[in-house]
Amino acid sequence: MRRETVTNVMKAALMVILTAGAVAVAGAGMATAQEARIITTMGTGTVEAPPDMATIRLGVTNQASEASAAMAATSEAASAVLDRLEAAGVAPRDVQTDQLSVQPLWSDYSAETRRITGFVASNVLTVRVRDLDQLGTLLDLVMQDGANTFNGLSFGLQEHKPAQDAARAAAVRDALDRAAQLADAAGVTLGPVQTISEQAGVARPMMMEMAAARSADVPVAPGELTVTAQVSVVFAIAD
Repeated sequence: MRRETVTNVMKAALMVILTAGAVAVAGAGMATAQEARIITTMGTGTVEAPPDMATIRLGVTNQASEASAAMAATSEAASAVLDRLEAAGVAPRDVQTDQLSVQPLWSDYSAETRRITGFVASNVLTVRVRDLDQLGTLLDLVMQDGANTFNGLSFGLQEHKPAQDAARAAAVRDALDRAAQLADAAGVTLGPVQTISEQAGVARPMMMEMAAARSADVPVAPGELTVTAQVSVVFAIAD
């Protein structure tokens, strides 16, 4: 084959390669530009729901000159509280020992002169109450039986899914509404959903602190829980 014929063939092949590369680059550029035609919005859904469960953290604390005496007094009162909870229909699975401790009492904070003057024993329980109608009465009864410390009361839902599902659906509707507004303001047509991702939902319970014993039922106001959901939705731009 003559040299100039070979050269012409090589030139033709090179032109084919360059043309194919240019087409590929142009296609990639068009795809990138097309992918960039999106609208991304965040949607938030909120649902208010009445609680149907309460979690209380209560305990017994006693002081004595000897650690064993302090713990004995605390254990006796804690047993009475547990018996009261059982008699009131609180299931064993809803009662858990949260903290059990014995701590010394010191005369002062001087390293040279301080000494142990006694001991404090504590038994703290976490209790779930599934019948809110008896919550106030139950609190009053356990205080009569010896419970003398309360570290808070929180309300919750025994079945969280229905409220969370409703909040999630509201969040998607909110994201769609926001996207439609953005598309209208930009003068474009909103396309189909490309992706949806969810943020963690939150249930915010009402919290209250229980302070002193009362001779009558303890008044309790459960209020409402706020359950929220957040989603991020990516929409295509249709034109």
